[in-house]
Amino acid sequence: MELLNNPRTTQVIAEVVLALVLLVFLKTNGVEGRKALVSDSFEYRAISCRAHGASLEDFGGVGDGITSNTKAFQAAIDNLTQYASDGGSQLFVPPGKWLTGSFNLTSHFTLYLHKDAVLLASQDENEWAVINPLPSYGRGRDAAGGRFVSLIFGTNLTDVIITGDNGTIDGQGALWWEKFHKGQLKYTRPYLIEIMYSENVQISNLTLLNSPSWNIHPVYSSNIIVQGITILAPVTSPNTDGINPDSCTNTRIEDCYIVSGDDCVAVKSGWDEYGIAYGMPTKQLVIRRLTCISPFSAVIALGSEMSGGIQDVRAEDIVAIDSESGVRIKTAVGRGGFVKDIYVRGMTMKTMKWAFWMTGNYGSHADNNYDPNAFPVIQNINYHDMVAENVTMAARLEGIPGYPFTGICISNVTIELAKAAKKVPWNCTDVAGISSSVVPKPCELLPDQGPEKRTACNFPEDSLPIDNVQVQMCTYNRKYF
Repeated sequence: MELLNNPRTTQVIAEVVLALVLLVFLKTNGVEGRKALVSDSFEYRAISCRAHGASLEDFGGVGDGITSNTKAFQAAIDNLTQYASDGGSQLFVPPGKWLTGSFNLTSHFTLYLHKDAVLLASQDENEWAVINPLPSYGRGRDAAGGRFVSLIFGTNLTDVIITGDNGTIDGQGALWWEKFHKGQLKYTRPYLIEIMYSENVQISNLTLLNSPSWNIHPVYSSNIIVQGITILAPVTSPNTDGINPDSCTNTRIEDCYIVSGDDCVAVKSGWDEYGIAYGMPTKQLVIRRLTCISPFSAVIALGSEMSGGIQDVRAEDIVAIDSESGVRIKTAVGRGGFVKDIYVRGMTMKTMKWAFWMTGNYGSHADNNYDPNAFPVIQNINYHDMVAENVTMAARLEGIPGYPFTGICISNVTIELAKAAKKVPWNCTDVAGISSSVVPKPCELLPDQGPEKRTACNFPEDSLPIDNVQVQMCTYNRKYF
């Protein structure tokens, strides 16, 4: 009793009780339960702000990493569709691990991921619908039939935004990669994000992990901004391309960091006779401030599916690290189409196999019905103001016999070869163009015009329409109970 009557003992007991009460409170009402009243307000930049909003939890979402939220996502978006003509809507994904299969977006809509939110792609194939092949491809990329719908999918949309405070979308692709390698796929693997037949699209400020295949695929769309995206996948993962604008007009890709098992940015427009028939080029594309690591592929690839044409691509301020090639043009007899008016400047490359690579015999046809007389046109390709170090071979430029790649211009480029570099730094066949102030000296098919022509390779100074699209500061307020 004397011990209990001791003031010091009483203080210690009170402190212990207070600590236990606080611990219980935090466990049940704090980080785990998120049931304490916590005011959460944030701002973000977007092409459109929204008048209405909701949380995934309002529709039964459970962020435990185990419970499927596919129905919750679709119920939420279906409900918010009613506000499309009334200022638009936003779905907020709070902190947690949100397991989900594929879900469809709606117009005048924003999907926003909290910085501690992780979307986990379901590994249950029953949660992935099978849809038709793209009409400009004629078949799936992995299999002749259809394809699994992408995790986040939208078609025929206007004004759609997928953004966050660097929230995460994890494709959990290892299971799909294994099936691909074992030849067990009946359909083409899903992408993480695919937007089709849409306009005014923003995808920004997110981290994408371990996609089953391509990460971001806007197709048959226009007025697209992809900004502030981090994409990470094992460098040996199959076909985990970063960003693939496909038959799109007026696209801006900027401030992205990509580590990939395939091309970091692959510009496309359809495959062989299907792409020729569909006839929708990718044009007016801006790529800037991109950092890429891709040891077995290209930093920027044009093709190989380019049968609808690629025109007016402007890339600048690019950093390539430990990648197979800096810029690569991929095509073949039977592709048809064109790649022209390509401008790249301000590129820094470190540890590369090739700085520049053009391939006229890529092969890989959709089927045996391609036209053997469909020859691609490659012309007006401009590379300017570049430096590279630890490069195995400066360039491998291989056109098509009788149908050379023309109008190639390379100027003010310094390439430091690796100690184990090829003895012949340039390999050129069936190409034509000029060079100026290039080290090491290019091949004879690109004759040196002298230092006074170092600015010969032009870069357009006018702005494309997508550069005039402005973002605004939007505010969202949310209370957790």
